Amino acid sequence: MRISATVLAPAALVAALVAGVTGCGSSGSPGSSGGGSSAGGDVKLGMSVSTLNNPYFVQFRDGAQAQAAKLGAALTVTDAQNDASQQVNQVQNFTSQSMKAIIINPVDSDAAAPAVKAADRSSIPVIAADRGVNGAEVAQTVASDNVAGGRMAAQQLAKAMGSAGKVVVLQGTPGTSASRDRGQGFAEGIKAFTGIQVVARQPADFDRTKGLDVMTNLLQSHPDLTGVFAENDEMALGAIKALGAKAGGQVKVVGFDGTPDGLKAVQAGTMTATIAQQPKLLGQQAVDAAVKAAKGQTIPKTVAVPVKVATKANVSEFGTS
Repeated sequence: MRISATVLAPAALVAALVAGVTGCGSSGSPGSSGGGSSAGGDVKLGMSVSTLNNPYFVQFRDGAQAQAAKLGAALTVTDAQNDASQQVNQVQNFTSQSMKAIIINPVDSDAAAPAVKAADRSSIPVIAADRGVNGAEVAQTVASDNVAGGRMAAQQLAKAMGSAGKVVVLQGTPGTSASRDRGQGFAEGIKAFTGIQVVARQPADFDRTKGLDVMTNLLQSHPDLTGVFAENDEMALGAIKALGAKAGGQVKVVGFDGTPDGLKAVQAGTMTATIAQQPKLLGQQAVDAAVKAAKGQTIPKTVAVPVKVATKANVSEFGTS
């Protein structure tokens, strides 16, 4: 219809204005970070984070945004809110917007594959951050060595328990490589301690409230447990709340991530240890790789960000703010 030309021009103008407003991040759309884009920059990047309702991933985002600003790249961040379908839509939108590179922190390592493949068909490099993508090729995976971290957690928990007792494992979100790898490392590590029995493994989806609920239920069936391994600090903090006065004394708790709240719990003695990651550094390295890939530079297929054991003896080295 001929009239469409006169209608589309102002519509396009409105769309451009809306894009400009949301890019400034004053309010954001559902699923956005509320801090959407870095200003300016010739290299436009999209980043979908599994959830920003987790202090670890807030630090990850902050590191990414700081690195984008440093490199003069425009970074748009979206929050998938732990919804794999929503994340697929976000990555597809980045692809249709012709982003120069995409960073994905998968909600589900398997479910992310189709959207990553679509980006690849459009010649848009994808960086997987903190968690891998199964069944699709990515330009780089930047993550902590979660298997090694799981082994370190097992050794630390066994040491605190005197190499004997009953342990429960609070697992992360099913389908994530982080949960799988941390669980694998812990299982491998704990085998060396024949006096320790793992009496239950149950998902709590990396969530503090769910950690509290799951731990409360597990205490009913295993009142004599003496150890807890939680695959992230949020679940560990929920477990500590459920354990009450037992936490850190009768029941030793080891977490994973090294979040500010987790480190404070280690300092207080309610959490025996946490395997501390470096989420800001991870975010920085993901953006650095994305910019290089967008410019056609060669980057390594994997980058491992070191993890360390944080205990009460050395927690001051990590900072708790």
